[in-house]
Amino acid sequence: MNKFLEAGKLINTHGVRGEFKFDAWCDSPSQFLKIKRFFFTADGTDGFNVTSIRKFGKFMLLKLEGIDTLDDALKYKGRVIYVDRNDVPKSEGAVFIADIIGLPAIDIDSNEVFGKIIDYTDKGSGNLYEVECNNGNTCYIPAIDVFTKKIDTNEGVYFKLIEGLID
Repeated sequence: MNKFLEAGKLINTHGVRGEFKFDAWCDSPSQFLKIKRFFFTADGTDGFNVTSIRKFGKFMLLKLEGIDTLDDALKYKGRVIYVDRNDVPKSEGAVFIADIIGLPAIDIDSNEVFGKIIDYTDKGSGNLYEVECNNGNTCYIPAIDVFTKKIDTNEGVYFKLIEGLID
């Protein structure tokens, strides 16, 4: 498990004082309101303390210590930023997407591995698991309780399969 997780992307600058428009990659962007430090590298180097963070529509506005001008901010525009997994509040039973990618996809009825999780994505109608199936096809399984029965980061993700779901 990676200690540092992708938190989102600095999609643009905001104003002239070094603030960013931040696309937070999580179920609820408000989870980041208590984060005190973000990093520009996946290994946790190049960290910056948070000066301020607040909601801005479906995005967040983020100000980092030491980035005080538009020119400073432009150097980081478009970058993915990271957070220490231990700093992110997580409810009971919740898992990080980063911990699901690469796990086996398992049929809960037969206990048979039928593929592996390669992505978790929103295709517009809801969240989906993207699964690379053993037959070489890629399938999408809705991330709802009807299909997703159990997530065990040590074993895999267990699905209730119906006819045609993974063909």
